[in-house]
Amino acid sequence: MYSIVRNEIELDKLRLRVQHEKAGAVLIFCGDIRNHSQNQEVSFLEYEAHESMALKQIKNIVNSAKKKWNLHKVEVIHRLGKLAIKDCSIAIAVATSHRHEAYEASKYIIDTIKHTVPIWKKEHFVDGDSEWSKGCEATSIFINDSNPPAAIK
Repeated sequence: MYSIVRNEIELDKLRLRVQHEKAGAVLIFCGDIRNHSQNQEVSFLEYEAHESMALKQIKNIVNSAKKKWNLHKVEVIHRLGKLAIKDCSIAIAVATSHRHEAYEASKYIIDTIKHTVPIWKKEHFVDGDSEWSKGCEATSIFINDSNPPAAIK
């Protein structure tokens, strides 16, 4: 299961949805907003996406993870919009029989999403400056780093 939301990710409900009778491990990864980046103090972040493409790619990543590891259940939720410090921007939950698989699968999913899925992050700094992050390979379509691709507007 995978989704893109604009409201707070409810981690307790996520954990309950992925629990499974065969699972000895339920791992929840939460990507929280931190108060610093690039040696600057961050005030908040904004996330935008090409939603239909992002969902399709997340689905492919989840399916790939299911082929590599014995995942009883898996769910990925990415949040868009304006997020405050300490908000959860992405949650990944995996249920496996053993913890080793849960950690490996979760790491694979987050690393692959960050580098390949068209979701863009704009960091807003305390000094008033802002900058689009260069995480996703799709950022190569930026003409000017200060403007997101037209596909996400």
